[in-house]
Amino acid sequence: MGRMTVISGAERRRRWSDEDRARILAATFEPGAVIAEVARREDVCTSLVFKWRREMRQAAGADARGFAPVVIESAPAAPSTSTSSSCSGSAVIEVELKEARVRIHAGAPSSAIAAALKALRA
Repeated sequence: MGRMTVISGAERRRRWSDEDRARILAATFEPGAVIAEVARREDVCTSLVFKWRREMRQAAGADARGFAPVVIESAPAAPSTSTSSSCSGSAVIEVELKEARVRIHAGAPSSAIAAALKALRA
């Protein structure tokens, strides 16, 4: 049988302590966590968890859209004897996260790019 919360008195809304919010938010940032499942387990409305996450990002000074700073540098000239002939002469995007660096060529399939970036986030 499920859990039932009885709220008595004039106040009809639940109040979440800072500790409870922090615990719930920490659970949503765990690898493989699904926000809807965490919210359901904690008996919190999913939209409220998203609101708390948005407020946390804003309080931290992060841009709400999650943009990262971009640094554009001139690339050194590529040697004429390239090991990958299919990528020579094409544009390259270089992504650095933590201690890893990924070079993405213009012709790379989007599924491969998404898989590489997801692997870096973990």
